[in-house]
Order: sequence, then C-alpha cells, then structure tokens
Amino acid sequence: MRHLARPMLCAILALGLHLPAAARPAESGAVMAVVFLDTSTEGELTGMREDEAARLAAFEARLAEAFAAQGLQMVDRAPVQAELDRVQNPANCNGCDAKAAAHLGVDLAVSAEVQKVSNLILTFNVFVREAGTGRMLRAGNADIRGNTDESWRRGLDWILRNRIFAAGPIDVD
Repeated sequence: MRHLARPMLCAILALGLHLPAAARPAESGAVMAVVFLDTSTEGELTGMREDEAARLAAFEARLAEAFAAQGLQMVDRAPVQAELDRVQNPANCNGCDAKAAAHLGVDLAVSAEVQKVSNLILTFNVFVREAGTGRMLRAGNADIRGNTDESWRRGLDWILRNRIFAAGPIDVD
C-alpha cells in the first residue's frame, strides 16, 4: 500500500493544477468604459439622442452581466471614474483602461466602443485587456444595421458568443 502513496499524491496534486473554473478563484474585472463615437452627420447636428443614451446604458449593463455570468467578479469603476473621464476614449488610450483596472485591483479591463456611422450603420468593438500590462486577451467587433434596441442587443450578443467567450474562460495566467 505504501508503494501507491507517492503516485497517488502526485496524481492528486496534478489534478489540483487543472481544477475546473468553478473550483478556481474567480478572475475579477471591471467594465472601464463604453464609449459612444458619433461620426454621423446627425450626431454633429443634434448630439446623442435619448434612445441612443438608453441603448448605451443597456449595452454596458449587458456587457457586465455577460462577464459575471462567466464567473468573473465584476467590480464598480467609481473609484477611477474621474481618471477615466479625463480621457476622450478609454477604449483607445494606450492602456489607460488597464492601468485604471490595476488601481482597482482587478485582473481584467473590459472596454467597448459603439461607433455610429449613420442611423443605419453602427460598429461595436469590445476589448478585454490584462489589468496593469494592457496585454490584449480578447477582442471582437461587429457591424450592425439598424439603430434599434434589438440590433444593439443582437450585435453585442454575437460578439460575446463568437469572439469574447468562444475560446472558453478568459485566463490571465
């Protein structure tokens, strides 16, 4: 029996290195920013519409919910909000989103852009970076047609399903 103890112990230790995601400590993250870039003529004349502001808020909430559903502990960005507000586009700022995430003590910085080209054409970009280093871990984009609640929801869900979470859990290590 003693001759089985060492191989058994090695096997148990090896299994511990490959625990399922549910058994490992959860990665943590924060949605650092979801930016609305309106490059349409309409936007220049009238600014952001109320329905677009509501969609942007729903987009950000859906993004946070999707990461939480994957087992990530999502953290409020309020302590670094003033720092992010000084930047025109935290999703494209030479890693300032990742630095802000590191200040929060989280593993991942999640940022996104919604670019309105026209009332018919919009582009979504979602970025997941390692906090501190800014190393890109996942990214995805989609062009959508139609500026409606449904088109925004479907576009974001497609990115999450087919780009961000398609390769499995996001692991910083």
